[in-house]
Amino acid sequence: MRFVRRYLLPRFIQYVLVIFLGITAVFFIPRFTPSDPVQRTIAELQSHGSYLDPGSIDEMVEDLREMYGLEGSMLEQYGAFWKRVFTGDFGVSFFQFPTPVMDLIRTSLPWTAGLLLWATLLSWIVGNLLGGLAGYYARSRWSRALDTVAMVVRPMPYYIFALSLLILFAYVVRLFPIAGGTDIGRRAAFNWKFIVDVLRHAFLPALSMIVLGVATTFQTMKLIVQNVNAEDFVQYAKLGGVKERRIVSRYVIRNAMLPQITNLALALGQILSGALITEIVFSYPGLGTLLFNAIVTGDYNLIMGITALSILAITSAILLIDLVYPLFDPRVRLM
Repeated sequence: MRFVRRYLLPRFIQYVLVIFLGITAVFFIPRFTPSDPVQRTIAELQSHGSYLDPGSIDEMVEDLREMYGLEGSMLEQYGAFWKRVFTGDFGVSFFQFPTPVMDLIRTSLPWTAGLLLWATLLSWIVGNLLGGLAGYYARSRWSRALDTVAMVVRPMPYYIFALSLLILFAYVVRLFPIAGGTDIGRRAAFNWKFIVDVLRHAFLPALSMIVLGVATTFQTMKLIVQNVNAEDFVQYAKLGGVKERRIVSRYVIRNAMLPQITNLALALGQILSGALITEIVFSYPGLGTLLFNAIVTGDYNLIMGITALSILAITSAILLIDLVYPLFDPRVRLM
């Protein structure tokens, strides 16, 4: 009961509070911008040569305000917005009118989840394994060589590194496609050709994220392991004749992994920002590209739909990590 009151309950309260504040910000921020989606829609129609008489414009403004959820007072709009969140109905998209927002998100979500989620997890796992071994065997040559490579790669800005990979392997060597998620005209199907095509298009975006992610996690894990390796209980285990393999796996790596689990939660929280940069550089058809186009076109419904669902997904993933954390750290269960 003490564990529930002091650990689980505060995290559930924090989870609900973050979702509430985040979605509230999603509602208010677009409304404080000078761009009006209704007037922008009418201006775009008129720029294409369409004649609209004043009566038609008034009727169109009324319909568009209803479509964008801008009818009534701010409080009424806020209540209607929460109803949309709970029902999963964010209206239609202006960017791809009259396609519903949720249909666009369902189309783009598998691309982002398949690329960024697995790239984040893989870079975290590989970085911790290499960093843990390099930290324990810090005096070996291969450990110093990996540390030198990580020191060169880690400070590089992501967009510079991604563009370098794109130029080298797509323009110069031409081993991988330049952009997109699949070849133009290829239909989605569960067969070998489609899977290989998807993997070829995802290789460079995934490689750019994994290399930089591994370098960051490697250096962090190496420093933590070196500090743990200098602790008295590790030295006592070595003097007591405990096998080195057991010391590395049960004493050093296991204790060093605790702060890295927290870093994994922080990395999951940065998936959306990573999607925005990665998918723009490689023209990948995921949520990042969809969000960028929504921002450029001033598509309120699409912006709010993507950001609201991203907040729900990221906070849920962080909560899940918080819930499994006591399995790795017994001290949390005894607090």
